[in-house]
Amino acid sequence: MPEESEFIRFKTIIEVLGKPKEHVENSLNEYIEKIKETEDFSVVKEDIAPAKESDNMFSTFVEMEVVVKSVPILIGFCFDYMPSSIDIIKPEELKMKSKDISNFLNDLQAKLHGIDMIAKKLKNENDFLRRNLNTSLQNAISIILSVKKSASKEELMKLTGISEKEIDGFLDLLTKEERIKKEDNLYTLK
Repeated sequence: MPEESEFIRFKTIIEVLGKPKEHVENSLNEYIEKIKETEDFSVVKEDIAPAKESDNMFSTFVEMEVVVKSVPILIGFCFDYMPSSIDIIKPEELKMKSKDISNFLNDLQAKLHGIDMIAKKLKNENDFLRRNLNTSLQNAISIILSVKKSASKEELMKLTGISEKEIDGFLDLLTKEERIKKEDNLYTLK
């Protein structure tokens, strides 16, 4: 175990964003309690900011001063709690064993690969949903025109809930694919 003079003292900021306000405040308090309950961390000071609303979301943060026994524990803190910032107060210099640096870099790489996999999965899901939504909206326009026989752009906007800017793209595509035609500001099936 290191000497007390070798402990690492740092300031950190942890932010929480979401809604409703109570959930944001409770989540931050749970984070703080979890940190306090962990033997590896000694919380010296904490200052919680009141939750503020912006763009229909609430955010709050805590500024904490924490003491840990080693660099690997500090790195673990960063991975586990994803603070917005870390400012090491003491000591002025840190020494790390090559094994600790290797472990840190491997943990960092594993975290980055995990994030990359999540991002790729979400992108694929988003692309899938976008394609299906586009197909559904095109089908909705075709169904409306098969029932009504003809409809103006405004009627199609009202019945599908699609904005003017977005419906223009669908109508242009369906026209190019020769699935519909436009005559006298009315659309009909081909």
